[in-house]
Amino acid sequence: MVGMLQIITYFLCVYLVFKGIEIYQIAQMSSRDDRKAGLRLGTAMILVSVIAAGIFYVLINMQAESVGSSMPRVP
Repeated sequence: MVGMLQIITYFLCVYLVFKGIEIYQIAQMSSRDDRKAGLRLGTAMILVSVIAAGIFYVLINMQAESVGSSMPRVP
């Protein structure tokens, strides 16, 4: 069960990073004359998504290690 949760969370991390990049690309392709605000938002979203993905990655690995260390060892 924990392995499935890890895999789903890894997909979430990848999805977050892709969505941050997508927001940046939308701002970059905007036809408006002043795209600076959109590019700043896109850059911020990439940073936030990478940081959130890193936090989720660390938290799910800590949870998996906790569950794994509490399991009895089978000889």
